[in-house]
Amino acid sequence: MTQDDVTLASMGERYTRPDWVRRIILMGDSIGGRPQDLVPIDASELLKLATASVGGMPVGDLGDPGWQQRFESLAADLDASPMHLLGRLMTKQELLRSLRTRLLLTAAIDATPAITAEPVASPAIIAGPARSGTTILFELLDLHPDLRAPLGAEALHPVPLPESGLADRREMGECEQEFWADIQPEFLAMHEFRADLPVECITLTTGSFAGYHWSMIAPLTGWVPDLDVNFSYERQILQVLQHGAGPTRWVLKTPGHLFVLPQLFAAFGDAWVIQTHRDPARTMASTASITTLVHWMRFSDVDVGGYAQFVHDAFAFALNDSVNLRTTGVVPNERFVDVRYTQLVSDPVGALGTALEQMGLPMTDAYAKAVRDYLAHKPKGKYGTHRYQPEDWGFTAQGIRAATKQYIEHFDLPPEG
Repeated sequence: MTQDDVTLASMGERYTRPDWVRRIILMGDSIGGRPQDLVPIDASELLKLATASVGGMPVGDLGDPGWQQRFESLAADLDASPMHLLGRLMTKQELLRSLRTRLLLTAAIDATPAITAEPVASPAIIAGPARSGTTILFELLDLHPDLRAPLGAEALHPVPLPESGLADRREMGECEQEFWADIQPEFLAMHEFRADLPVECITLTTGSFAGYHWSMIAPLTGWVPDLDVNFSYERQILQVLQHGAGPTRWVLKTPGHLFVLPQLFAAFGDAWVIQTHRDPARTMASTASITTLVHWMRFSDVDVGGYAQFVHDAFAFALNDSVNLRTTGVVPNERFVDVRYTQLVSDPVGALGTALEQMGLPMTDAYAKAVRDYLAHKPKGKYGTHRYQPEDWGFTAQGIRAATKQYIEHFDLPPEG
């Protein structure tokens, strides 16, 4: 697919910012167009603030001695990026909160080293592109009595905070979860973030300073993710969350896991990967839409065409490569559970029952009722409709299907619409 002859609408033509957002952004212009003068992102300052707020630097390092250097590189890269004022404020808060989370997590493990010996056994990990059913599947599996998903609030604040008299974890989580829909209300129709809902691995692992949250929110040039470090951090935060709760079977989710299946199984060898499937012509434009909107929340100028092309090329490769990896045995095909979007929508209890059976989990009448009740109170389109067409992003349905032909044929996916 190429976009040489396509002129795409800018983000400003697609969306209208709420007045309060526009006015905060204008504060940067009002002082000479340097929002970093109001909201600097300085690694040494953030480290000093975080360390003082939690009572000092812990002894341990979570088995990651290079984390401070990586954090400093990340902070410098983010500070150099042309984020507007509100984007800088959001990002600085996320960095400082993530630092505190990491330090508190480290102190908890320093105090009880046996935590890291607890197994993270057979997690069920959902992977698939946007609009292929990953989010609703995540929430429905979290209802199962034998499964547990990390919630937004506990992912952001996994251990007790040193301060007293503050808002509880659920309320504090709003500034990183619900806030995105305040900045651009259309986002809620694309993806519902709430501090009391299951949260993706991408958010769970912000404190590794090695995962995809940071490259998702801003284009970075001097910092790169470290998947081994990120998965190690994820294991440890899950161990802290489950400590004292008895055996825990986690259900996790991030679309980006499609890109790193070998590394995922290297980290969690007994995982079940639940791969969701849908006609890529129905998912590709949605992924481009979400990706560009995430950047629009923090930047005034977004390279719409460049991001759309990247999304197309990256996901086309990942979908096709998932076939290669599974059929050649690079990853264990027998540990995959395939869920088709069309079946999940038409017969959710049946689709879940098949998936659970493969993973050795029961489908009970009580769970089936919980699924039906949940869906009745969360109908599709509850927060509006996310409308997206391939042509809006320089694609065509025919071109997308041609680029993902191997994937479509292997999983026998019929075209939708």
